[in-house]
Amino acid sequence: MLTIASNLDLIQQQRSFFATGKTKDIEFRITQLKTLKAAIETHESEILEALQQDLNKPSFEAIAAELTLCIEEINYSLKQIKKWAKPKKAKTLITQFPASGRIMAEPLGVVLIISPWNYPFQLGIAPLIGAIAAGNCAILKPSELAPHTSSIIAKILGNSFPSEYIAVVEGDKEITQDLLQHKFDHIFFTGGTKIGKIIMEAAAQYLTPVTLELGGKSPCIVTPDTHLEYTARRIVWGKFINAGQTCIAPDYLLVHPSIKQPLIEAMVEQIKAFYGENPAASSDYARIISAGHFQRLTGLIEPEKVIYGGESEPETRYIAPTLLDGVTWEDEVMADEIFGPILPILEYESLENAIAQINQRPKPLALYLFTTNKKTEQQVLTQTSSGGVCINDTIMHIASPQMPFGGVGDSGMGAYHGKATFDTFSHYKSVLTRSFLFDLKLRYPPYEGKLKYIKMLLK
Repeated sequence: MLTIASNLDLIQQQRSFFATGKTKDIEFRITQLKTLKAAIETHESEILEALQQDLNKPSFEAIAAELTLCIEEINYSLKQIKKWAKPKKAKTLITQFPASGRIMAEPLGVVLIISPWNYPFQLGIAPLIGAIAAGNCAILKPSELAPHTSSIIAKILGNSFPSEYIAVVEGDKEITQDLLQHKFDHIFFTGGTKIGKIIMEAAAQYLTPVTLELGGKSPCIVTPDTHLEYTARRIVWGKFINAGQTCIAPDYLLVHPSIKQPLIEAMVEQIKAFYGENPAASSDYARIISAGHFQRLTGLIEPEKVIYGGESEPETRYIAPTLLDGVTWEDEVMADEIFGPILPILEYESLENAIAQINQRPKPLALYLFTTNKKTEQQVLTQTSSGGVCINDTIMHIASPQMPFGGVGDSGMGAYHGKATFDTFSHYKSVLTRSFLFDLKLRYPPYEGKLKYIKMLLK
């Protein structure tokens, strides 16, 4: 683990390495991406074990939601990187004739990636893939709340890359605070809105651009015309995967009264189908990351509003998949993002009312809608704002590297995945090249008698 005193030295070493120009070579970047892919595949069992130790994450979820997404991201980047990096032609104006224009993607330099604990492997490695593809040096700071995963990330990257190119800095919040005192060329942060504000404030002293992948209370609207069984199954999966510790998990349901009870019954049936009568005994159900988060979550559960679940075990940090009914916006559970296996159910009388409830709050990272009505779909899409939208499913909209993922407003700024990650870690430099064939004197002083020609060109 690097110490605070060595952080500045590390950053300076990376700046020196970046200055050599090696990272700008496309073949160099391709080689590094292949190296990273091979390292992930080689250490798969260790990664799965680390995720199990930190979150009791089932191997299936770890492979599907962490490793596979990273491998797919690398594969997609390898296929597209030469196209992304190739200069693009740009049209020039007649007043610039004779000239040619192009736009060049150049790496930013030394970037800092601060990753969270809920998907501690994927949410650290995925942005790193784009940073490598774009030609940067990078420092990755994993979350100390997932120490086993942090350790395996440090091992993998430490064995695969020299620290002057790619480095992992482990440690607590003091290490993060020290890193933020130094100048970077971009900071990529995934976490909560409160810490996001601190990151942005620290970056402002150097005018460092930031990407903030935050969260918020992602609503899920369920209309009477939905497919009940599929809706219940997809909501239960999206809410309780990783024990609800997912930034885009459905945070609460907005359900029409005519379908609420049948939906509740269907969701209870699906919870039992997924995790059995006693989810605590299921090998497919994760645990809460820390005692502090466990205490916060159990404090949100009002026993009189529990219609299913509600059980907890402090020793193992287990909280059962829990459904709450009779919830109002004044309840504590509705104040902030839940980030745990608690699903409040609210009602709406009309679609306009559901939309109004959403729009009265900060813009969420995700919005979910279950309906078979295209008019309803269009109304929700055009009258709400969110980082992303998933219709008739949950979570799955982030899976494609061809679809940018990011927040808006309080849920974040900037986007990544696929080309969006490459764009995030690149500067697009416009280049105009003039010819010496001739030099039109119209733009040069003296200006007397020339204004009419300028006006002619502007018509």
